Amino acid sequence: MENIVAQEQYEKKGRALKVMLLFAIGSIAMVFAGLTSAYVVSKSRPDWLADFVLPIDFTISTVAIVISSVTMHLALKATKEGNVKSGTIYLISTLILGLLFVFLQFKGFGQVISEGYFFTGSESTITTSFLYVIVIVHIAHLFGGMISLLVVIYNHFKQKYNAEQYVGIQLCAWFWHFLDILWVYLFLFFTFFK
Repeated sequence: MENIVAQEQYEKKGRALKVMLLFAIGSIAMVFAGLTSAYVVSKSRPDWLADFVLPIDFTISTVAIVISSVTMHLALKATKEGNVKSGTIYLISTLILGLLFVFLQFKGFGQVISEGYFFTGSESTITTSFLYVIVIVHIAHLFGGMISLLVVIYNHFKQKYNAEQYVGIQLCAWFWHFLDILWVYLFLFFTFFK
């Protein structure tokens, strides 16, 4: 009887956390909708740089983040199946791919700077300023996702998740997938909407 009550409380808490996460995701989505809308409106400016091309590192980072979404899904699936070893491998892989994504983003910005485009100043353009702002805001949210992932990995090693109790990994996976989808949207937006 105690186990049933404890499981019901766990599920109730999980539902509340899921609703809060969905509100947070909605808020973040609105921020990026506003930023990309401002980007669209700014295209009519005379100083708009229409021939700007994203560095290749942004493309490679996109591949890394998409693969990380797959490994995060597999980590959740392994946890639901009670496969701790596979869950560990997939969670660590997700972390490594997330770090690779951040590294490649900074490397891509290095290429942007080496081409003479800066965030502010006489060498900046409205186009590259938008790129800096939008990507940096995304990376800030990704750091939140990385912290969440580190907490999940810690809890996973403490054996807090199992086939019946996996809400922590599930919430982290939802947020991680959202960040991945958001980046793919931003990447396609910057690639095709010039």
